[in-house]
Amino acid sequence: MASVRYVAIGDSFTEGVGDELPDGTVRGWADLAAQGWADATGEPIQYANLAIRGKLVQPIVDQQLEPALALKPTHLSFNGGGNDMLRPRTGIERIVDVFDHVLRRCDDAGVQLIVLSGANPSAGLPLGQIVQGRGDRLSHAVEEMIRSRPDVITAYNWFDRELAGPEFWSVDRLHMNARGHHRVAARVLESVGLAAPAEWWHLPEIPDIPRLKGTAYYREHVAPWVRRRLTGTSSGDGRAAKFGGGWTELAPLSS
Repeated sequence: MASVRYVAIGDSFTEGVGDELPDGTVRGWADLAAQGWADATGEPIQYANLAIRGKLVQPIVDQQLEPALALKPTHLSFNGGGNDMLRPRTGIERIVDVFDHVLRRCDDAGVQLIVLSGANPSAGLPLGQIVQGRGDRLSHAVEEMIRSRPDVITAYNWFDRELAGPEFWSVDRLHMNARGHHRVAARVLESVGLAAPAEWWHLPEIPDIPRLKGTAYYREHVAPWVRRRLTGTSSGDGRAAKFGGGWTELAPLSS
């Protein structure tokens, strides 16, 4: 078995929403980082991704953490809280407690934890200042929680001002596009001590991205989100994890 066994848990950020491939499937930073890991080391790695879009932070842990640990990974990446921050009432301390629980379970299992903060979409969102404030508080609180744990690998994206620019975001303004996911993947690879392809930090800008404004944007992207909140449904309902059936071996594509 490959020496690196990497599993990712989380929501749409980790699933890869916004980085759609021609066949309609999503890729995202975790898939890119896993393949980049194999390429950088020249050795195959085992990879699993249990993330599902739309999940609040507590369901991520309730539904994904123990199945992920049952795979006996060497590394586990975790991000969550982005969907919580869009809700009217968000308890930052509660989210931090969930991060602490993930850390303690990884300690118990002898698994190397990789903690990520999400990228900052607030510049393009309605009520963006509220999201900005919540994201700032959550990011600082998580950083403070693990300040005394230099053994925890961190890949902080929230305060990357360049990544917050519109050229890194998809048409819904909430999920990163391929440029954004590549930049996050580069940061993850460097956080584990590997060299990322230099171009991942600054892919060419994606041409001809339609940017809806005003009522058209609200009708296309905000209204469906509101309907899901009113009906108690989630964009992830009925979805299965794309790499959730056990380990997938990724061989290096370059030597």
